Amino acid sequence: MKRILIAAVAAACSTGIHAQENTDSVEGFVFTDEISIPVTSVKDQNKSGTCWCFSGTSFFENEIRKAGGDSLDLSEMFTVRHCYADKADRYVRMYGGTHFAAGGSILDVPYVWERYGAVPEEVYSGLNYGEDKHVHEELDGVLKAYLDVIIKKPNSKLSTAWRKGIEGILDAYLGELPETFNYNGKEYTPQSYAASLGIDPEDYVALTSFTHHPFYEAFVFEVPDNWLWAQYTNVPLNELKAVVDNALSSGHTVAWAADVSEGGFKWTDGVALLPKGKDEGDMSGTELSRWVKLSDKDRVNEKYNFTGPVEEIEVTQELRQEYFDRQETTDDHGMEIVGTAHDQKGNRYYKVKNSWDTNQKYNGYIYVSEPFFLGKTLNILVNKKAVPAAIAKKIGLK
Repeated sequence: MKRILIAAVAAACSTGIHAQENTDSVEGFVFTDEISIPVTSVKDQNKSGTCWCFSGTSFFENEIRKAGGDSLDLSEMFTVRHCYADKADRYVRMYGGTHFAAGGSILDVPYVWERYGAVPEEVYSGLNYGEDKHVHEELDGVLKAYLDVIIKKPNSKLSTAWRKGIEGILDAYLGELPETFNYNGKEYTPQSYAASLGIDPEDYVALTSFTHHPFYEAFVFEVPDNWLWAQYTNVPLNELKAVVDNALSSGHTVAWAADVSEGGFKWTDGVALLPKGKDEGDMSGTELSRWVKLSDKDRVNEKYNFTGPVEEIEVTQELRQEYFDRQETTDDHGMEIVGTAHDQKGNRYYKVKNSWDTNQKYNGYIYVSEPFFLGKTLNILVNKKAVPAAIAKKIGLK
């Protein structure tokens, strides 16, 4: 740990990353930031299944900052709206045989920026239905119900009006899309504004780590929200971690998709662990007598009832694969890794920016243990420049 801390401080000196101590604690946790990359503000997706867009947009905002650009607040809902429309088209073309829901993947953001453009938040907030924050349950229900009628073809064939119906629903809830707008004294189209941001999707690589596909090859990631059937390049787990560590040490954040359904993901407390827990072989005497009388539910609850650092599971490539194959690891949430830290016992963490507002212990950030990251990561998106040369060569990056 001492060697890791020295390396992190050296990186901070050369890249402008700030090392600092977080003096707050969570019932016995004390975190010290090693790397904490300056990033744009924490946002709130509220009651919408759009984490993929909030994390992806934040990631690209911070790539723009890294390249010397302005600190921007870009519209998530402009991207979300285009994805709703394109998902609807695919759902109908596939006779309802694909997934239609609010969820998406990290790669949906560059998909929209490249095809349709981008706009600032002040130009398109997507709040056109009497709410101050995003609340999409009604919108999601209306869209799905409408499409399920369409795919039944009650007129024996599709009408020429159904797409106008989808656009009408989206206009009513999220607002009409701007064709042009003025920003900082200049007129843009969404396409010209996206071009002005300097983001080239070809500069980024999506990575994952599973053994049901060959390493160093790309495959379509098999989760329902990957509606684009986007491909992710497969690397061994230690190399996936090496990419993240190298990115952070060079001042690049990492877009991160993960499973957060675990009892150890305590987001209000700002910490995520993969605790090992206890079994009867670890106990004796009165402790064992009490344990054997507990219900299965109480034993699970006790496993996750930690108030400070605890021993965690040692995650291997094989265990990670088992989690995924048995669907114990599920595609739940998108966030952004922005730094590293350690606790008072020297355990290593990733500092993660979330999109669930700032009303938690660490104002919208959460400290994710290294075992949790290794076991529960679905995939990442990172600047190709941040991939170590040896790994870049193996996956054929230019």
